[in-house]
Amino acid sequence: MAYIISALVWWYIALNRQNHQMAEYETIQLKKDYPGYLNEIEKIKSVEKAKTAQYTGEGSVFFLLIIAGAAFIYSAVRRQFKASEQQNNFMMGITHELKTPIAVTKLNLETLQKRKLEDSQQQRLIQNTIQEANRLNSLCNNMLLASQIEAGGYRITKEEVNFSDVVRNCVHDFTIRFPQRQLQDNIANEIYIEGDFLLLQMAINNLIDNAIKYSLKETAIIISLYLEGKQIKLSVEDEGKGIEDSEKKKVFDKFYRVGNTATKGAKGTGLGLYLTKKIAQQHKANISVTDNNPTGSNFTISFKNEGSRSE
Repeated sequence: MAYIISALVWWYIALNRQNHQMAEYETIQLKKDYPGYLNEIEKIKSVEKAKTAQYTGEGSVFFLLIIAGAAFIYSAVRRQFKASEQQNNFMMGITHELKTPIAVTKLNLETLQKRKLEDSQQQRLIQNTIQEANRLNSLCNNMLLASQIEAGGYRITKEEVNFSDVVRNCVHDFTIRFPQRQLQDNIANEIYIEGDFLLLQMAINNLIDNAIKYSLKETAIIISLYLEGKQIKLSVEDEGKGIEDSEKKKVFDKFYRVGNTATKGAKGTGLGLYLTKKIAQQHKANISVTDNNPTGSNFTISFKNEGSRSE
């Protein structure tokens, strides 16, 4: 970059020097007793000034093009490095996310095989194995859906869905999987929307899973479904450490994870909220995150209430 700018400056100086020398040469060639001597001198000076202005204009244009090109390249390289870093973090996260349920499942099965356990112990190990298998299945579904959405290969299947039942069933599943967590629900009955059942279920699961990951065990998580004017709203509130205002929009980017130690220590791949936003967009809905009071985050998906049934 410095070399190119130096070459441009040298080119400008050299052309101006040449222009000045040509003007001096033409002036010397004139005879002072020539009747139009003064007029010719003025013409030579005018041509010299015009060429100087031309070189200055051309040099300025080239300089601006070089700066714009350098800025574009810098921005592109910076984005590439950022994307590469996020993908590396994703690979590290996904490796851990895949190995953990496999290791737990293997250990549980080996324990059942080698030891004679009481029925209650066997059921606890089996239940734990099923939870890890469900977790692995959810992770694989997220990865598969992300690749299909990126490739434009997923076609949404719309049907009338009892959204109240879907949300209620998701909360029930998480209550069984995480009996130590305080999951509270406030779900209006018989709310229906037009949408893809599997995608809606995945969006709800991602929001609840996200709240569980980034809040303490002793804090409550509130899942609400309600009508507000011409909108159907699904909200998931947690009492975690919250999200900085500068990062509220970034959390929906692919592979993005909030850059604090608490978040980095939690499990995750950076796909959940990205997919949730994509699912919301495919249902013509909006997703937002606000601060919960007194602490934590509140993720809300707002669907259009297109004559949905409710009680």
